[in-house]
Amino acid sequence: MNLQLLFQVIILLLPRPIKSIAKAPPTPHLTKPNCPSSCGNNVTIPFPFGIGENCYFDQRYAIDCRSNKPILRSINLEVLEFLLEKSTMRVNQSVIRSCQDKTKEASFVNLEKLPFYFSYYDNIFSGIGCNNLASMSSADHDFILGGCFSICDPRNKTDDDSCNGIACCKAGVPWALKSFNISISSINNAASSRSSSQEEGKCKYAFMVEKEWFESNFKSAEAVQDWNQVPVILDWRIPNSSFGELEKDKSPEFRSTSHCRSDESGLFGCSCKEKYHGNPYFLHGCLDIDECRDGIANCSGNLHCENYEGGYRCVNPKRPKVHTIILGIGTGLGGLFLSIGALWLCIIIRKRIKQKEKNFKKNGGLLLQQQLNSIDRSIDRCRIFNSKELDKATDYFNMNRIIGQGGQGTVYKGMLADGRIIAVKKSKVVDESKLEEFINEVVILSQINHRNVVKLLGCCLEVEAPLLVYEFIPNGTLFQYLHDPYEELSLTWEMRLRIATEVAEALAYLHSSAYLPIYHRDIKSTNILLDEKYRAKIADFGTSRSIAIDQTHVSTKVQGTFGYLDPEYFRSSQFTDKSDVYSFGVVLVELLTGQKPISSIWANEGRNLTTYFVECIEENCLFDIIDDQVRKSGEAEEIMAVSDVAKRCLNSYGRNRPTMKEVAMELERIRANSRDDENNIQKCYGKVEYICENRSN
Repeated sequence: MNLQLLFQVIILLLPRPIKSIAKAPPTPHLTKPNCPSSCGNNVTIPFPFGIGENCYFDQRYAIDCRSNKPILRSINLEVLEFLLEKSTMRVNQSVIRSCQDKTKEASFVNLEKLPFYFSYYDNIFSGIGCNNLASMSSADHDFILGGCFSICDPRNKTDDDSCNGIACCKAGVPWALKSFNISISSINNAASSRSSSQEEGKCKYAFMVEKEWFESNFKSAEAVQDWNQVPVILDWRIPNSSFGELEKDKSPEFRSTSHCRSDESGLFGCSCKEKYHGNPYFLHGCLDIDECRDGIANCSGNLHCENYEGGYRCVNPKRPKVHTIILGIGTGLGGLFLSIGALWLCIIIRKRIKQKEKNFKKNGGLLLQQQLNSIDRSIDRCRIFNSKELDKATDYFNMNRIIGQGGQGTVYKGMLADGRIIAVKKSKVVDESKLEEFINEVVILSQINHRNVVKLLGCCLEVEAPLLVYEFIPNGTLFQYLHDPYEELSLTWEMRLRIATEVAEALAYLHSSAYLPIYHRDIKSTNILLDEKYRAKIADFGTSRSIAIDQTHVSTKVQGTFGYLDPEYFRSSQFTDKSDVYSFGVVLVELLTGQKPISSIWANEGRNLTTYFVECIEENCLFDIIDDQVRKSGEAEEIMAVSDVAKRCLNSYGRNRPTMKEVAMELERIRANSRDDENNIQKCYGKVEYICENRSN
């Protein structure tokens, strides 16, 4: 009787025949009922976008189908494709061109009042043509957002179709960009003068473009003349105030098939979870993918595919024999569970260890060890953090913790378990061509110990993107105090002179007193941080180079920031210590004038700030360009003395520039004279008070 009951239980537990496979899930709807689903060349229009009344979320997402082309009404641009899973869309944008060597400016679509952005990850900015300075500026022309320049040197003609600065250049797009102007102008240098006669009459181009499309379609600069429009990726979101309406009070069914992410600006985007597809902006919008029907499943041999909610399995079409099941249950059930448990733990542990080892090698761990061992320093000075510690410190790299972004990566503010505030630099996922730059920064910073250089606390290489941990510098960059109109603190002359002296002393240390001479190669006001007492600290050594003591220069591909770049280095591709001196001279001019090195004002006049500054000194009109705050709080003799130092740093020939050690000594002498004058004034004031008191008595 007991045996018969056991057989009945086992039969009940057996899987059903294949004939009882559940009905295949229906095809999901991307649009609202009774609304057009496409326009023109099969461009699908998913909600929240739509054609016709009550088919879109609101007017900002309305699509007009004109001549079989979907036009987004709010910005009047043609939409080429909607990528619902990424919350992006591909639109057509015009290519700006300038012929006859004329300066040209153009405004692009303004997204300021719309929940759309020019994609930071998917777009690039490109300039095409000879001696072309292509730049993006803010809608009000107040400041430069980015740009690049391309040249045509007959000596450097190449068949390479890459955009490498010869007749074509490219640059990144700022984060969360909503509006911009494009400017095209000519640049003058030694290479351009040699090629001007050959290139006269040819056009220059500038445009924002989808990065992947550009890399696939750009073959040569000549081919661009046939481009009237190019695709651009726009990110789109939904206002957060409508989240409850769309998510239907976050029902369990909605959460099980889709997920939404919200940002600090009050916007959010949704997507279907893995194994589901459809439109996540409907309550029942994300449906199960039928891997069996769609050919995704991979069942070998005589096994049949059986679909279920969230996946599929491969089964034998014949019902297993009862005695086989009984034998399997009797001999292997206990050992099976034990084996599976032990195997699972083993696999998880080994997988984690292997992944960390793989990341360590991929991120240059072996190269870093080799570099650190090659110098007379202990690796203990550079702490190795684990990923869990830094995840906790930065709240899992929350977007609200971002304090800076640049070409090398993103910087987050964090706090360690011992209460120390840190800055964590999360580098972009490095490939082999970028790996040396990352390791270079770690090695260089591990050798530097100076009060005016940002201190490296350690690094973490066991994660996908390498991490660097620095001391946190609380008061931002020198750039924002000089150029941000909303910054409340105004730097006095005494503060500016002290900051200039501190930066000069730090560079003199790097050039003359470090274990090996170090060239920074990217000195600019955005790389000068200010601590809690507004003392200067040099940061960002991603492009720096250390050299042998008997070397005088480094020959490299031209790198740096336009406006701070040494013209001699630009001509020769040989970077020397005097190239850092030139960049420092530009920073000195910024401190004296409060002006940006590159702006639309200088570009329209065909020159830059440093050229105008030197002309003002030679024409005895220096104080016409000096910042008002400097004139109010500084002595004329001191201002003229510092201006003379800046002029010598900006000499066109490096051999005629002073060394950073000489610059630091000269600035310190000017500061010392200033302090002596203040002490003399205070002493004289005290004597006058004493005499007056005696006379009154």
